[in-house]
Amino acid sequence: MPSTEIDLADRIDTDIDHLVNQGEFVNREQAVEELLTLGLSAYGPAEETTEEPGEDVFNQHLDEQQDPAAMGEDPGDERPF
Repeated sequence: MPSTEIDLADRIDTDIDHLVNQGEFVNREQAVEELLTLGLSAYGPAEETTEEPGEDVFNQHLDEQQDPAAMGEDPGDERPF
């Protein structure tokens, strides 16, 4: 497992110690690893799409259109165009 050395602000170091002492984590190593993982996942890359850019836009407009011949009779007095 790779190791990394970082310098933490005193406030963050104290917060990690409090979380460990409160039983939120088994030890300091687990706390740092899980907190870094949570932080990285919050800033991680967005979900990748498999569609080509613009491909869905064309299909979306086609899906939204209605065939006038497939429409039922309009119960109102107005005639459909």
